Amino acid sequence: MGPLPKRKMSKSRRDKRRSHDHLTPRHLVMCEECGEYKPAHEVCPHCGSYRGREVISVKKDEE
Repeated sequence: MGPLPKRKMSKSRRDKRRSHDHLTPRHLVMCEECGEYKPAHEVCPHCGSYRGREVISVKKDEE
């Protein structure tokens, strides 16, 4: 048999240990070309531009 805890760990102590395990929201910035929010340092999924240049062509939905 392996090592076992000597005493029960309280919920408070357990939750304090887990306080840093949460998810952080993604950092979004406004696109210079279209004004939509996009992840920083990535190609804009709405207009396909990166740092003021069109990098990929994106199909526009015509409604």
